[in-house]
Amino acid sequence: MTLPPYTVADALRRITADLTEAAIPDAPGDARRLMAHALGCDSGRLTLLARDPLPLEAAARLDAALSARLARRPVAQIIGQRLFWGRSFRVTQDTLDPRPETETLIAAALEAPFSRLLDLGTGTGVILLTLLAEQTDATGLGTDRSAAALAVARSNAQALGLTDRARLIEADWFDAINGHFDLIISNPPYIAADEMPGLSPEVRLWEPAMALTDGGDGLGAYRAIAGGAAAHLTGGGRLLVEIGPTQTNAVGKLFAEAGLVQIATLKDLDGRDRVISAVLPA
Repeated sequence: MTLPPYTVADALRRITADLTEAAIPDAPGDARRLMAHALGCDSGRLTLLARDPLPLEAAARLDAALSARLARRPVAQIIGQRLFWGRSFRVTQDTLDPRPETETLIAAALEAPFSRLLDLGTGTGVILLTLLAEQTDATGLGTDRSAAALAVARSNAQALGLTDRARLIEADWFDAINGHFDLIISNPPYIAADEMPGLSPEVRLWEPAMALTDGGDGLGAYRAIAGGAAAHLTGGGRLLVEIGPTQTNAVGKLFAEAGLVQIATLKDLDGRDRVISAVLPA
């Protein structure tokens, strides 16, 4: 369907229509990202290339990418990358696709300096590596239960030139973690098991379940984090976690029961509760 004599503009119109007909969210935006991927160029150049014939090899890549998107595979997995906080991160089916709302967590972390960072459930490494790139004198440790996810995180660390300051290990929350940190941060699996069927196909079918849900009430990770935070934070150290919008009270209570203070809730750009911060008394 996209073979020459189609121009880039012809093919772009055609795949936009196909995506729209399939009720894909943001079909025009996805079409542009898939076309740029097929052509191996930045999406900003598509207007300049609009009248050019679509090369055969690009047409083949575009057809494969379109078929994957019609199967509701996320664009980030198809093109293999996601832009986050101004940097490109490798994404695969073994990792959570970084969300824009997680930038709320980054902004909160950067409100105060830190020197030693622990990122629990690092996935792509997007939180750990973004913070280390911004705080250039800090070092950090990222953990994950998934060896495949850690391999992606290591590739992102290498691409960003951060392998000398970022250590990545396989661990379940605080298992095998020694020492103290002045910042502990996490975007843990917080979706309750009974909420999983209601997720979009892009999430439910293509992202790793272990990064989405604890298989229970969605609070299991916060119980583990609250239970181990005091033993691994320095006095005055901060704990920051991303939450689901309905979990504010429950997570705040867990942190208070763990002896943490200055518990606060931060909202994302849509006005939803997104991050809870707390401090270990000095």
